[in-house]
Amino acid sequence: MSGAARVSALYVYPVKACRGIRVVSARIVARGFAHDRRYMIVDPSGRFLSQRELPELALVTTAIEHDSIVLRRAGHPDCALPLEHAFGAELEVSVWGHSGPALRHEAGSAWLSAVLSRPVALVFMPESHRRQVNPERARPGDLVSFADGYPLLVISEASLADLNSRLETPLVMERFRPNIVVSGVPAFAEDGFRQVRFGAIGFRGVKRCDRCVVTTVDPETGVRGREPLRTLATYRREDGKVWFGMNLIHDSEGTLSVGDLVHEA
Repeated sequence: MSGAARVSALYVYPVKACRGIRVVSARIVARGFAHDRRYMIVDPSGRFLSQRELPELALVTTAIEHDSIVLRRAGHPDCALPLEHAFGAELEVSVWGHSGPALRHEAGSAWLSAVLSRPVALVFMPESHRRQVNPERARPGDLVSFADGYPLLVISEASLADLNSRLETPLVMERFRPNIVVSGVPAFAEDGFRQVRFGAIGFRGVKRCDRCVVTTVDPETGVRGREPLRTLATYRREDGKVWFGMNLIHDSEGTLSVGDLVHEA
């Protein structure tokens, strides 16, 4: 890995499935980036909802302003959420194979139900909810938020450039919802990230990311298409899945910033 390899972009997703925020630095805590996917939208049964079922969630933007998370959607008033939600009705919620307690946010639930024209609940993962990462790929004590399975996702700029060279219409990185973007490495170098350091923090690459229909949702319009899965399947398909990006688990807490060097641990 050359000395030119650096962190080039960082993203935080305060509400799972809604649009993320590009930041210049991010604090890494036990579950991953601070304020990343601690909120989640669920149906009346408590099952999580995402752009898989509701591509229009791409049009719900998030921002962190004055110690609040602000949700916005054209045609609706803004909705402000606390960074940490400590009081609310406790619900049993599920994300993939995991179930656990979460706290309902009443105003956020009503706002999203109006935006989506269907009954949903917005829930927050309290500190007491200690969701463990898959023990087959993690160490005891590794935690994750309401992310699909792992605390962080990294993609290289070169991997996206390689994909875009094969497409009629180039795609933006936001399609793939990474937390960390790196420059100065070859295309798909992240496939080989096993022990890597970004700045002063060590990370373990534990599983490549198999991609789903969320990547086919245009983040600017909320409209679903066929790309990039159709093209990725021609050269990134293995074991019946399409791979793009690497899931990471961090070894310590700290702060990661754009410009931090990337090197093998």
